[in-house]
Amino acid sequence: MSMSDRIRILVPAVAVCAALSACSLFEDEKPAYVEKPVDELYNRGVDQMGGNKFADAALTFEEVERQHPYSVWATKAQIMAAYGYYKSNNYDEAIAALDRFIQLHPTHQDVGYAYYLKGLTYYEQISDVTRDQQMTRLALESLKEVVTRFPDSKFARDAKFKMELTYDHLAGKEMEIGRYYHNQHQYLAAINRFRTVVDNYQTTTHVPEALHRLTEAYLALGLKDEARKTASVLGHNFPGSEWYMDSYEMLTGEQVRPKEEEKAWYDKLKIW
Repeated sequence: MSMSDRIRILVPAVAVCAALSACSLFEDEKPAYVEKPVDELYNRGVDQMGGNKFADAALTFEEVERQHPYSVWATKAQIMAAYGYYKSNNYDEAIAALDRFIQLHPTHQDVGYAYYLKGLTYYEQISDVTRDQQMTRLALESLKEVVTRFPDSKFARDAKFKMELTYDHLAGKEMEIGRYYHNQHQYLAAINRFRTVVDNYQTTTHVPEALHRLTEAYLALGLKDEARKTASVLGHNFPGSEWYMDSYEMLTGEQVRPKEEEKAWYDKLKIW
């Protein structure tokens, strides 16, 4: 056999060996599946949580359910996995896990916490008022579920508090859009936004300004009676606010001072 014939036979053989070696190498990289006792897996997840390894803990708790789906630990592991995803800021996985838990275990003792954690997951994704407020609306819906379904739970109080903050945020978004329209002299569009704040977000911090902006917009359109009525509402509900003083001055050309401020002003005059 010539040398060239030997090389032709040797090259395919070498290629086959190289391919087999590569396959063996990749196989070695795959972790071998080893079934572990349920308590060992669950405790490992707890330890990972304690060490702030939240993403690892979530995967470990998912393994509890995968390896031992019918154990008493599997259900608890589901919500622990969701918490691990939440703490690692993997919000999409957290919400998916919580929705699954709520669907599978609607009467479980921890379902109230699942709704609350879902609300927190959306709440922590709320952006400033210059951006889209979809997460704010989703947070509000989820927190409402907690207050409505579990009014006596230990989570309801915090859910109510955070609901007020979401209302304030949504009102702030309406004000931000209203101010834009007002600055563009699109007064009807601005009025619609400010009225939304007054009608739908009455307990928020934005109402005094909304009433003042309404007064401004009505005056800009020549609707003096509407402007006076709105300023009257502002003065009745927020008599000491800067917004009322601005509206009063705008309508009358005169300044108005709260009694406390007026007394301080006169006291200052006495010094001279």
